[in-house]
Amino acid sequence: MKIQKYITQVVLIVFTIGILNSCEENNYDFGDIVTPSNINIVAEIIGQDAANPNGDGSGVVNFTATADNALSYKFIYDGTESTKPSGKMTYSFSNLGVNTYTVSVVAVGTGGVSSTKTIQVDVLAVYVAPDDLKTKLYGFDPANPGMASSKSWRIKSEVGGHFGLGPVGGTIFGEWYQATANEKDGVGMYDDRFIFNSDGSFEHQTNGTVFGRNGLIDELSGSGGSGGTIDNADVLNYTLSDYTGNWDLIAPGGVETISLSGIGFIGYYIGNHNYEIFDRKTPNELVLRITDANNEFDWWFLITSEAPGTSSPYVFNTLLWEDDFTTNGTPDPTKWTYDIGTGVNGWGNNEVQYYTDRADNVVVDNGNLVITAKRENLSGSNFTSARLKTEGLFDFKYGRVEVRAKLPAGAGTWPAIWMLGSNFSTVGWPFSGEIDIMEQTGTDKNTVLATCHWQDTASNTKADFSQNTSITNATSEFHLYTLEWTETSISMYLDNVKYYELTNASVLPFNENFFLILNVAMGGTLGGAIDASFSEATMEIDYVRVYQ
Repeated sequence: MKIQKYITQVVLIVFTIGILNSCEENNYDFGDIVTPSNINIVAEIIGQDAANPNGDGSGVVNFTATADNALSYKFIYDGTESTKPSGKMTYSFSNLGVNTYTVSVVAVGTGGVSSTKTIQVDVLAVYVAPDDLKTKLYGFDPANPGMASSKSWRIKSEVGGHFGLGPVGGTIFGEWYQATANEKDGVGMYDDRFIFNSDGSFEHQTNGTVFGRNGLIDELSGSGGSGGTIDNADVLNYTLSDYTGNWDLIAPGGVETISLSGIGFIGYYIGNHNYEIFDRKTPNELVLRITDANNEFDWWFLITSEAPGTSSPYVFNTLLWEDDFTTNGTPDPTKWTYDIGTGVNGWGNNEVQYYTDRADNVVVDNGNLVITAKRENLSGSNFTSARLKTEGLFDFKYGRVEVRAKLPAGAGTWPAIWMLGSNFSTVGWPFSGEIDIMEQTGTDKNTVLATCHWQDTASNTKADFSQNTSITNATSEFHLYTLEWTETSISMYLDNVKYYELTNASVLPFNENFFLILNVAMGGTLGGAIDASFSEATMEIDYVRVYQ
């Protein structure tokens, strides 16, 4: 550090002159000590314009400080100091309404001399976090809102894709890089615990060391941090004691965000303290995205509130393929294609719908894939719907499939999440094999079933194995439907609880590549009689993910 080196030199020279006054006189040039001047602070209130002079209600303000002869800057708000060599700092103010906040900037120059300037900003905050998010983050109980509670979170290191890197504004977790399971073991990341308390306090238990970005992590030196091992762009095992701060939930631009005060960070220090909640739908997990202070990359984190060793009952945990349906409009044509028409004998099941690829029947809307079955006349059929598939675009052998979906209501609807062998077009059915991850009959909306179909080579007849389980709120709430498929078994889960298992064997067709299918049929062998008052119904799918 320049300042420390300079002071050390001065002390040594004075000591030497005092003791060895007979030595030859030397001339030393330490440079001028100049106090920083002309401090300028620019406050960018997010969403501020002529119609919104106090911002968009998110409460986020970006501060930029400059000064002549300054080496670094300290930002002081509410008694907390944050060292920022770049002169840039973001604060998230969460008091509801328009409030005036005071922020001081200390410009630090050579030898530690400094100058200070203060700025006041009027900022609007209107966001009130929903109860379900507060419950997930720190255990909030809506029935007892004043009750103290807290939750401890950690990086979900045991699965692939727990830490990633991608372009700024990217929507794919770790588009450029994803850490494999336990890849960063021993760097000061996995033993950290991040505790959110109901009183708004945040505790970071570091276990003595942390992990961060070279060139940014030294900002922690003002809080007692030091050392570490430089490994290219990273600093491993940087020494830092446990610390406390505060947290807020904000929503700049409508995006739910965890804002940490002071030096607060999660997993990997990159000089920013606002973590966008990219996905919070999986139980006990949060997917976070944050842009580093240099505005070079987006960093991704998967954190869990479950203790190590209890978080995943699955074999396959490295993300291979996904569609989170984040772009409204037509489903991604690089991932999905369609079956069109009525097929042969109603797709082999006496179904009565005509499948289309129209927006009336299939569209991505508000983060979900929406498949709509409708009563309407089209090409000789009285009903329309859609059947999407990844055939010719994506297939795989062995892995875990997760689909989070809300099922259609109405007698006669037959929703299905399933797979066919990729050799279907050449060997036909049931020789290709079929894996039904989830189906629901048209008459019982409180049960879901899983089935495998194949051709029994010994008897040369079609064979099936099916099991079912009860479900509540299937048509009004999202549930997680999961397949885990290995060389030795095929298992189905409802909300991570296993209810189906078939022993796989080399004589079965379930040892080749399969592709995915999503559809809502009407009538047929499982749909049954259609309610005379039926008009339309939808199956909404939040995401489809494949792990290996």
